[in-house]
Amino acid sequence: MPYTLTTPTQITEEIKKSRFITHAAPITDAKQAVAFIEQISDPTATHNCWAWKIGQQYRFNDDGEPTSTAGRPILSAIEGQDCDQVVVVVTRYFGGIKLGTGGLIRAYGGSASHCLQQAELIELIPRIKLNFHCYYSEWPIIENRLKEFDAIIEDQNFDAEGVNITIAINKNSTPILQKLVADITRGRVVIEIEKV
Repeated sequence: MPYTLTTPTQITEEIKKSRFITHAAPITDAKQAVAFIEQISDPTATHNCWAWKIGQQYRFNDDGEPTSTAGRPILSAIEGQDCDQVVVVVTRYFGGIKLGTGGLIRAYGGSASHCLQQAELIELIPRIKLNFHCYYSEWPIIENRLKEFDAIIEDQNFDAEGVNITIAINKNSTPILQKLVADITRGRVVIEIEKV
């Protein structure tokens, strides 16, 4: 199971007189990743290298370091720690001693790994989206029962007869919820699984 961070975290390491400051944070989309990178990056630093991963989507940047010696090792650290929905920025202040390509890969990848190992992680639960429509009289009962399923109400639109609902739920709980809603609505409401 993949994990993400509960809160942003930071560590500082010194490697052959260069200072490496690593920041990691949870994200849910690419915009958040870009905003975090812009916020954390220090224009006075020698390099601000970064990587982020959200599901199958990922990006990384060496910021002037030799190709694949910084961004790629940071991404590898994210994957190696079984993390997802995470952005990591490693800021380097050059200390006068060159590390070589192997040294850079170890420094950037190691700093990112150490930061993620020290972070407080939470397991990512795979959720699917479900849609259904129910009467006004049924909605308070269903809404109250959704708490048992740790469901997230993503959208609700009211019409003349009732409510159109979109929820995100742990996919393993779907059959139980479908039966519950069918029981409450006497079989009238059928929950649809939203196509990805």
